[in-house]
Amino acid sequence: MTDLWMCCDPGWDMVGDDWRLGMVEVRGGVSRRAVLASALAAGLMVAGCSGRGRRDEAHTDVLFVGAHPDDESSNLATFGRWREELGWSTGVVTVTRGEGGGNAAGVEEGVVLGLIREGEERAADGLGGIENIYYLDKPDFWYTLSAPLTARIWDAADTLARLVRLVRLTTPHTIVVMDPRPFNQHGGHQLSARLGIEAFRLASDAQAYPGQLAEEGLAPWRPTRLLAQNFGFESVLGPDAPERPRTDPDTGLPILGVWSGARSREHDATWAQVERDATRLYVTQGFAAMPARVPTDPQQIGSEWFTVVADDGRFLEAPVHRQAELKPLYAEFAAWADRTGLPWLANRVQPDYPPNPTTTIPAVTTAPIVNGVDEPGKYPGPELPLAVWQGGGSCTAIAKLARHNDDLYVFVDVTDDRKGAELAADDIKRHWRTDAVEIAIDPRGNSDDTSTTFKTGIMPYTASPGGPAAERDADNRQGLTPPGMQVAAVVTEPYRGYSAEVKIPLTELPGPVDPTAFAMNILVYDSDTDDKTGRTRLAWSPFGSPQADPYVWGTATLADYLPSPTTARPPAIPQTDTRSADSPASLAQSKRTGIPIAGNPRPRPAR
Repeated sequence: MTDLWMCCDPGWDMVGDDWRLGMVEVRGGVSRRAVLASALAAGLMVAGCSGRGRRDEAHTDVLFVGAHPDDESSNLATFGRWREELGWSTGVVTVTRGEGGGNAAGVEEGVVLGLIREGEERAADGLGGIENIYYLDKPDFWYTLSAPLTARIWDAADTLARLVRLVRLTTPHTIVVMDPRPFNQHGGHQLSARLGIEAFRLASDAQAYPGQLAEEGLAPWRPTRLLAQNFGFESVLGPDAPERPRTDPDTGLPILGVWSGARSREHDATWAQVERDATRLYVTQGFAAMPARVPTDPQQIGSEWFTVVADDGRFLEAPVHRQAELKPLYAEFAAWADRTGLPWLANRVQPDYPPNPTTTIPAVTTAPIVNGVDEPGKYPGPELPLAVWQGGGSCTAIAKLARHNDDLYVFVDVTDDRKGAELAADDIKRHWRTDAVEIAIDPRGNSDDTSTTFKTGIMPYTASPGGPAAERDADNRQGLTPPGMQVAAVVTEPYRGYSAEVKIPLTELPGPVDPTAFAMNILVYDSDTDDKTGRTRLAWSPFGSPQADPYVWGTATLADYLPSPTTARPPAIPQTDTRSADSPASLAQSKRTGIPIAGNPRPRPAR
């Protein structure tokens, strides 16, 4: 392929036998058409360069908007190619520092974990030639599928203002966002994409945030192209795949692919390999456990795919296919898409949910002894098989349920072939990092997200002294288990699996129980490694993201139950955030670029 360089100066020039578009050159007397052909053959973009010749420290040609420090890791091959072959710089906006995530490398959490993850992101992005990462200092909390919940925690209006300011300061011609659609992905991903889409439109509007113009001396900026990550074509492999025109089957918008098997001159490796080397630097997220090498056969190397949401500064249009009877989260997204002028983004937005499983929880006259053993008559109800939800290891499991007065009893029996990591007593958060059972309960069966549910993770074993442990995560109350909750486990020796048993007081749930609509899910996490990463996941109801989507959970009717009076508890959501003011790297970047930390207002220019 012809080598390309780019500096974003508009206009064609003829220099001897060489054509030049700005500073995109093709040497050897070929036509200017060949410049475009060479770029497009690589899945790259030449049209729409709007850098206006700027090469100052603040300018970036491409701006990626994500929620967490590793969200751009799956596109580093693309950004690396664009830099090396077209001369396009990429900057990254990361709304949070991932303080609320897990840590596979140690016990650090909160602010300290956020700074560690910033270091990982800067090191990983550096392999792709990315120098500038802008953090908006918004709090990262537990895994949720709800963009509306995330919007409340992030103060979405303030986040959008900061993002528009950064677009006006960095003047990108291309903005890349995550997938804004709600099914089966983090609410932070969804919201960061929504805000990126809105910022693409608002940055050029002089009526939007006029104070940025009048008081900070900024100018409206009109980016040219808007792309959204699309992971629906990952199975399409080989260098020829991006050359075929493709359309997103959901939205109807065109798809752009960039093959990651092209070789980097700088790294003397494929960009797929460079991206893998970079991704493995996210040690806290367990990514170091990924295979060190990627395939070398070009036909086994995939592309990175993007939905083209806007081109030439305007949103692309597609036919609208709106579904009826949308569940609240999907209806809210459709309403946002309508308001934003992109109704086709909500095409077929709600998946075809399978029927929810059902069972009846029998009442027992004698309170079961919580000892991790299924004794005769203890659980007279039906056995619930847990099916594989992710992965495919040899782990199998079943669950049983019973109720005595105001207490729910759950027994889970797991057959497994290898123990996971033994977490220390001070490191039992984020139970999915090792072998664990999770019990999720929606007391009234009407929750749209897990902030109004009860969720507990039970580890059947821990490091010395080695007994079971439990915690609450991603629900109405974090951390400590409620009064009256009891946990027991029996681990086989030699190891062939374990059984776990738990007593949960129904009066400690986030709200009153509806015995006929009571919803729950029972999940098993199987690690099979010592590096605090998971391999296989099972669930009673295994569709989508069953640990975080109450719409999936099964209905478990509580036989003969007259609930004791309880009141709804408002959610307590951790809102710890790592501040850019405490990050030497962010402060140094601000000094170099002249862009204030955290998307803060720029000081009023001197008159």
